Order: sequence, then C-alpha cells, then structure tokens
Amino acid sequence: MIIGAFLILTWLVLLLRYPAKALPISMAAVCGLGLVALFVVWQDSREASQLARLDLRLNYAPDQCPADRALQVRMKNGNKAPLTELRWRVAAYAPGDTVNLAENTYAAPRYRGPGELQPGAEWTDCLPLPPLRSGYRPQTLEFRAEHLQGTFAN
Repeated sequence: MIIGAFLILTWLVLLLRYPAKALPISMAAVCGLGLVALFVVWQDSREASQLARLDLRLNYAPDQCPADRALQVRMKNGNKAPLTELRWRVAAYAPGDTVNLAENTYAAPRYRGPGELQPGAEWTDCLPLPPLRSGYRPQTLEFRAEHLQGTFAN
C-alpha cells in the first residue's frame, strides 16, 4: 500500500516538474493499461458465453446411480471448442424457493467435469450429493450447478 502511494506521488511530482517528458510516457502507460483491461474484459465475456452454452443438468436419481453417488449429471457441450476443464458447486432449492439448502462447507464434495469434452459431445456421470441442511430430503429438492468455472481449448 505504501509502495503504491509512493509510486503515485512520484509520478505526480514528475508530471508537474517535467510535463513535456512525463506526459507522453504517462499517455503511453494509460493506453497500455487500457489495452490490457480490454483484453481481460473480452476474455471474461468470451468465457462467460462459452459456459452459458453448456447444457448441465443435475437430477436426484437413486434408481440409476449408486447409493453413495445419487446425483446424476448430464452435460452437453454446445460450443465449437472442446471443454478442457470444468468446476462447479451444487446448490439445492425447494421448488419455488430461493434459499440454497446445500451446505457449502470445507468438507463438501468438489465437483469437476470430464477431462475433455468435444463439441457436441455428451457426458453422464453419478456424483455424491452435497450435504443438505437438516430436515430436507433430496427427493423433494431441485439441484442446480452454480459458480461454473471452466476453460476451453482455442
């Protein structure tokens, strides 16, 4: 924090003392920072649109999955690029409610997708249920994937 304040103070002194030399360098630095910021915003929006094209469905399916992994996951990659990595959190909601009933503790399972999913391909697996708040049964809840974080091949 002190180093940042010192750098800003030094830059202001140089700008006031030597405006003919410091102004062009300052403008070049501002343009460079602007280009970096535009690139970061572009990458973020590109990733968000790619994640939005993933069709990820979670269902409680004890009849189709083992008892210790009763959450069935179906995912389809609707992108033109292969999915290389995907992580998410599972949220559980009562129908018509907005309160997440899944406890996101440190011991809660971490959810990851397949290693690589080609464009148009589908992936199905059974995963463990997240710990639920007491008094709720999984068969009465809707499960959703939230906080998706993923990478796609270029």
